[in-house]
Amino acid sequence: MKKQSLKALAPMAILAVAMAAVAEEPAVVERTAEVSEILNAGAEKVQAAKKSQIKVDRIADQTDGLLQEFKQVNKQIESLRVYNSQLERQIESQKQMMVELEESIENATIIERGISPLMANMLNALEDFVGLDMPFKIERRQQAVADLYVNLDSAKFSAAEKFRQILEVYDIESDYSLSMESYTDQIDLEGNGSLVEVQMLRVGRVALVYQSKDKSKVGVWDKAAKSWQPLDSGYRRPVDQAIRIAVKLAPQDVIEIPITAPEIAQ
Repeated sequence: MKKQSLKALAPMAILAVAMAAVAEEPAVVERTAEVSEILNAGAEKVQAAKKSQIKVDRIADQTDGLLQEFKQVNKQIESLRVYNSQLERQIESQKQMMVELEESIENATIIERGISPLMANMLNALEDFVGLDMPFKIERRQQAVADLYVNLDSAKFSAAEKFRQILEVYDIESDYSLSMESYTDQIDLEGNGSLVEVQMLRVGRVALVYQSKDKSKVGVWDKAAKSWQPLDSGYRRPVDQAIRIAVKLAPQDVIEIPITAPEIAQ
């Protein structure tokens, strides 16, 4: 009886286990579905996070660009402030210069009134000086004075330019006193208007000597007599040597030239 009872119980136990397994299978399927949903939700969150990060990076880049642009604009503003400050100082300086220029113009008008008579007196003195001086390059020098007289009455030149021209001729006349030169000229040896071509030698303003083309005659300007005076033959060689020195054909050396004794000041 016991053996039969056990045999009967065994199939029943197997059936119970099978039914229990069938009962648990829907629960496993449900848990698998839940896990899948969780994974899908996580993947969606990751994708959303990636998109959000891209937006954040883009906004950060834009913000950084705006920040750099802001800094650049600030630098430009600061540079403009410095530049404007400098312009303001320059404007103040120019205003001061304008005031000074206006004062200078007023003073220049007063000075110009006084300088015109001064220039006229300087020209008169220069004309007299050339007329009383030794007759070297006389036509050129007299023409220079005549040109100054024309310019003095011309409206083409300013008072400053006229004064500069007069001073320039004064400087040229002053240089004649410190130089030596030789040049070809035509002079009236006999005082009868007949011109003779000669080689001239000027030593400062102390001696003006001529030498004939054939070197056979030499003479000197006599300030007192205001005429040419012949020199004896002993001066031919010294005069020729002095001319060679003047034209740079011979080295500097002591020369023997007749000069007029200084006059006693009155």
